[in-house]
Amino acid sequence: MRRCFVCDADMVAPSARHLIYPEGGRRAFPWACGACGVLLEGDAEAARCREHLARALAGALFVPDRHASYGLDLYTVRSAATRFGRGLRPLEAADRAALRHPHAERAARAELYPLDAAETRPVSLGLLCRGDERDAVLARLPAQAGWTDDVAILLDGEDAAPRAVAVPGFTDGAVRVAARPLSGDFAAQRNALQALARHPWMLQLDADEALAPAAGRLLPPLAALAEDGAVRSIGLARRNRVDGVLSDVYPDVQYRLNRRDVTYAGRVHERPCLAGGWRESLIALHGGIEHRLSRAHVEARSRIYETLDPGRGRPEEAEALLRPYRE
Repeated sequence: MRRCFVCDADMVAPSARHLIYPEGGRRAFPWACGACGVLLEGDAEAARCREHLARALAGALFVPDRHASYGLDLYTVRSAATRFGRGLRPLEAADRAALRHPHAERAARAELYPLDAAETRPVSLGLLCRGDERDAVLARLPAQAGWTDDVAILLDGEDAAPRAVAVPGFTDGAVRVAARPLSGDFAAQRNALQALARHPWMLQLDADEALAPAAGRLLPPLAALAEDGAVRSIGLARRNRVDGVLSDVYPDVQYRLNRRDVTYAGRVHERPCLAGGWRESLIALHGGIEHRLSRAHVEARSRIYETLDPGRGRPEEAEALLRPYRE
């Protein structure tokens, strides 16, 4: 199995991890995904594992199957469940403790529920763009009115205070446009956008990125799920399409759904700052960000980033982005 059957990451590697099952017994697994954490036997077959997992996550209760070709702790099950539009609640104190201290030895057990009927938290939408991209960004906004009532757009330009803009589907004042110079510091620009959020959570997108409205509608219940598990940052898979071709850099998880008080660091390839590290984050698999790129942009980007932040431009990423997706 080259790619993980849960999250599709090309990060399956040898492992020394094991699980302890509720009824007793310890089971070691020789392989694990370095992204989502699923444990695997050497003979695991992706399609068969995914079908088995889909059945296991379809009911009201997830219980571990010690005879399956894979194993999951609760942290991994939480992400896996989102792939099927499901959320989870720990059954008891020991399960909740395991969820907050991944990757635990305790095999996962949990109550399951449909995300589209769950408790929600309001989420703001933030968009970064250049001045010449403003009208195109505004034209795409009505599709997102079904899940957010607060939109902040931050232009790269001369400082300008937020100004309300009328957009169909949104109430007066719901959409605001502000500006500040990017000045080669992407983290600072994202932090300025975070500060414009009116809700406790914000999803950030760039002008060349898009999220399907159906995926957006599950962000408010995902925010509630995150709060229940002391999570402050949610990563979404990103599909990079270079001149329309899906890149091998997938799922390219981007931590863009964050608590409003989460800040970013890094002039380029910026990441959220989390005091508790990755344990305060989760990967949601219910829908991905679509990222449109041109070959010329990919070839130039790493050089530009390296100039802005020497040593962090990732010149090797350009080659990977230009390589078509492989199973």
